[in-house]
Amino acid sequence: MTLYHFGNCLALVYVPFYFTYKYSGLSEYGAFWKCFQAGGIYIFTQLCKMLILATFFPAADVNNQEGIDFLGEFFKTTVDLADLGGLYMVLMGIPGKGHAKVLTAGVGWAGAEIVLTRFLLLWVGARGAEFDWMYIQKSIESNISLVQHITTATLVWLWSRHDLNRSLLPVVTAMLLLCAYKPLLLDVLGHVTHTGSWIALLLRAVFTLCLGVTTLQIYAGLAQTMGIY
Repeated sequence: MTLYHFGNCLALVYVPFYFTYKYSGLSEYGAFWKCFQAGGIYIFTQLCKMLILATFFPAADVNNQEGIDFLGEFFKTTVDLADLGGLYMVLMGIPGKGHAKVLTAGVGWAGAEIVLTRFLLLWVGARGAEFDWMYIQKSIESNISLVQHITTATLVWLWSRHDLNRSLLPVVTAMLLLCAYKPLLLDVLGHVTHTGSWIALLLRAVFTLCLGVTTLQIYAGLAQTMGIY
């Protein structure tokens, strides 16, 4: 039962990444090592964010029992804007067509995040003697993060395009800010509504799906206009 549980968690994480890489055309572009390079920039970006957080936002000695400190969390979440800069660096370093750029950046970024934040948890926790739905939730959350990072990479790429319709630039910018502040918004919503872990996961999936579909529509319009696919 222990190995079966761990195998299910591993399959939930690995299979979507494999199919994304295999059937999206990335394998034809030889983007395997580019994904690793994107992961390296992810690690560098997270180290810079940790230094900024440790310097300017030290951990409080007294926990806030009444609720979350919205202003403090807002400033901490603002540091996540560095992720947009990291993705921009990745996109500028990848040659090729638009879809290859955004998929390589998104898959590499999401893969590095999962390895650094969830792999050890699944390896140690999911192989335990007792079954816990938390590890299934973390595996599903990894898939949502994959879609989210591909969406964010696409928005960064759209924002950097000079041939993007100027009327769409404010929309793309607003969606980039939503991507950056999404964790804070969902945490506040969950705190206000007192939702459980499964409902919170569903809200995150719906939020990510809405962002992804809107981004896909903007990208498809630009691709059709410019003849890039």
